[in-house]
Amino acid sequence: MIKINKIIFLVFLVFCYSKKAGGEITDGLFMTVGNKPITQSDIVNEIKLILILTNQSYSAKKRDELHEVAVKSTVKRVIKEIEIERNNYYSLSEKEFQNELNRLATNIYVDVETLKNICASNELDFAIIENQIKTELYWNSLIFQMYKNKLTINPDEIEERLKIAQNKEKLEEYLISEIVIKNVENSLLESKIIEIKKNIELEGFENTAKNFSLSESAMDGGDLGWLNENVISEKIKNVIQQTPIGEITEPILLSDGLLFFKIRNKRKVSSELSLEEIKNQLISSEKNKILNMYSLSHYDKVRRSVAVNFYND
Repeated sequence: MIKINKIIFLVFLVFCYSKKAGGEITDGLFMTVGNKPITQSDIVNEIKLILILTNQSYSAKKRDELHEVAVKSTVKRVIKEIEIERNNYYSLSEKEFQNELNRLATNIYVDVETLKNICASNELDFAIIENQIKTELYWNSLIFQMYKNKLTINPDEIEERLKIAQNKEKLEEYLISEIVIKNVENSLLESKIIEIKKNIELEGFENTAKNFSLSESAMDGGDLGWLNENVISEKIKNVIQQTPIGEITEPILLSDGLLFFKIRNKRKVSSELSLEEIKNQLISSEKNKILNMYSLSHYDKVRRSVAVNFYND
């Protein structure tokens, strides 16, 4: 069983909590996001959660990085919660909720009950994980409701990709990670690319994803898992195919940002899907790409309207 020693978290307490004159360790206000207070213990719990869900051990060397990632992920989630509350939108599929719970557990090679035990042994309320999953599902549903009328799929493009896919007995799959960077002005583009490349060289792809990527995969170091070639656009697939395993692609310019991929592995698998299943897969993939674009742009708009204030003891 995965277990993070409780002694490790004494380091968190010393690092994240303030001390009274008598030496007693106390909790306190760390920041506010809009009108929502975030305590130092909230940040400690976020760090615990990151370590558990990424199957990492704590070390003093990682302290500042973990703290920074925990703050960023907390701010992002709370801003989403504020927008969900503002719209009073709480639509949730119980099946999707259970699937996401299972996915998180599977990512660290355990089942949900074992994940609950891991949280309990490290004094982390499992409800925190459940609430974070619900926030993401609420947000995704809200974005869909707001932008569903803009989900325009090009049927000709789908048909062209379907023709290519239907004639293949074997399909390529790619194990990849991503870094998604917000669009910058053309005059700043080259310097931004240099900055990201240098950070990848110094800190590694996964750490750079955690610190810079706008994608939901950032907390997992950009991990997207295995992707079937059917769900990848021709433009991106060509770049991936030309990039050797273990290498990082050149930046891909998109309408909504800048994209880097790390190609971790490639494989061929038998194609067992029917033509209709492949078509549905292609359509679903295209809709998800469009929704992700709207999700990023909508979050960016909401983020600019929410004040984040930090407090020092």
